Amino acid sequence: MKDSLLERPGYQYYEYLLVLNPHEELRNKIINAKKEFNENQQVPAALWGKPHIMVAKFTVWQMMEEKIVNRLKVAAMGMPAFKIHLKDYGSYPSHTIFLNVVTKLPVQELVKQVRQARRLMKSPDHDPFFVTDPAITISRSLTPVQYEKAWLEYSHRSFTGSFIADCMLLLKRKVGDKHYQILQRFDFMNLPVTTRQGMLF
Repeated sequence: MKDSLLERPGYQYYEYLLVLNPHEELRNKIINAKKEFNENQQVPAALWGKPHIMVAKFTVWQMMEEKIVNRLKVAAMGMPAFKIHLKDYGSYPSHTIFLNVVTKLPVQELVKQVRQARRLMKSPDHDPFFVTDPAITISRSLTPVQYEKAWLEYSHRSFTGSFIADCMLLLKRKVGDKHYQILQRFDFMNLPVTTRQGMLF
């Protein structure tokens, strides 16, 4: 039964990624930092992935997409634009090195709003993931040896950057595909609750 379901339109699983995107100049600066990391540490995986701050990640049937998009639109409408500051490097022992997001609170507030759509983002085989500690990844999936060597150097390195988060992007890809496509941009409008409720019904 399950196999025949998967062949029907709307019953295909897609992976979705909700992100905050730095402006182009900062994006390029981070891409250069990732390239430099690869050159110094010989870790080609550092070159994968575009620089972003993940807000949430979930895998659902495509037929849920419209409801989720509508709910995220309303969440974004209530958010004011906010400034994000990046400073220096951090790490998750013993596998990931990232850029620290110093201004975590507005991102965590956004996650709280997005989390209200949790029920829609849940599928029988997958639980949604919501970020609690925002960061921009430089390289993940390092071996313990790679991590030790890299962190010895990067724990003393400096990096600064900032950008105004005035929207979030929803990306999607078919399960098994390599690259995400942009599905929707949600602008932060700082609208009062009553206006947003009107959009829901």
